[in-house]
Amino acid sequence: MSELPTIDLDAIANLRDLNPGDNGEFLREIVNIYIEDTPRRIADLKACQASRDVSTFTRAAHTIKGSSANVGAQLLKSMAERLESISRREGLASLSPLISDCEAEFERVRVELRRISGLA
Repeated sequence: MSELPTIDLDAIANLRDLNPGDNGEFLREIVNIYIEDTPRRIADLKACQASRDVSTFTRAAHTIKGSSANVGAQLLKSMAERLESISRREGLASLSPLISDCEAEFERVRVELRRISGLA
């Protein structure tokens, strides 16, 4: 897989363009929502894996995939896409390492998004 940046700056520019002239307020709002919600979805992944709830796990992975794409977190989006795909095809047994990788990547994304949006 090619090396993806932590954050795709084109996605950030697109978010800024949705509300021009607001000094980045809309971007900060979206980033805050993402930073608050994603750890909950990662916790859902862990809980669903423990309870073997494939359906809710797949939904949580799908949510992480979509929201990560929105903020330009391409590697995290790709990881969540893998979680979603594998959970549908093979179940949840082998996914602990990938969940851990997602959690670590989210921390990198969180730091970078806070820096880019001026929340750091």
